[in-house]
Amino acid sequence: MMKKILCVIILSLTSSTALAGMGDDQLLGMFKLDQFEVRAGDGEDPFVWDAQGWIGKDLNKIWFKTEGEYVDGETEFAEVQALYSRAIAPFWDFQIGWRRVVRPQPDRDWLALGFEGLAPYLFEIDAALFVGEDSRTAARLEAEYEILFTQRLILTPELEMNLLGKDDPETGVGSGLSDLELGLRLRYEIRREFAPYIGVNWEKAYGNTADFIQEEGGDVSDTRFVVGIRAWF
Repeated sequence: MMKKILCVIILSLTSSTALAGMGDDQLLGMFKLDQFEVRAGDGEDPFVWDAQGWIGKDLNKIWFKTEGEYVDGETEFAEVQALYSRAIAPFWDFQIGWRRVVRPQPDRDWLALGFEGLAPYLFEIDAALFVGEDSRTAARLEAEYEILFTQRLILTPELEMNLLGKDDPETGVGSGLSDLELGLRLRYEIRREFAPYIGVNWEKAYGNTADFIQEEGGDVSDTRFVVGIRAWF
């Protein structure tokens, strides 16, 4: 049922009516690889990706987002999102669509509602609310800020936090503040479209999520050095 509702919403929003009013604006597209990195520390070194792209015009776009983590030959976490995005103010978009978490099992489908844009003082913000089956709800906030040492050398502090409306023991996440992640990455733009980087990443689980991890013998807090590339075209 959730999948059918999401399909109807996306199709209706991307119909000719939703796309009307864009005039003769040129159809554009973009793909950005925000994180493509190895995180080195104690134990296995996970490979992490975070990518997004869009196609559309000034006011209306279709977005695709994916992120995940691959450890010791297995995908520990992975999700994809397909979203309709509408510009509602200078530098701000409203987004609605579908999110699927494919790892950990079982799969979870969510209706996604959110805002993405540039806050005062040039903070990049991505805030989303997710509504799933069986009265599941979740929320996510991502923020980052760029500090330019030169036109090519750029330091980026990053924050991500996830909240859940209720426990989901099958996937190992608990209600309330589930996890918090802080990162600091220093990149050098060989070209504006391509930049290797190094940095450090810290993450910690809280509440019942931390309890689920400890029951499985895992660590609730982890700090790792990262090496990766960032690219867009």
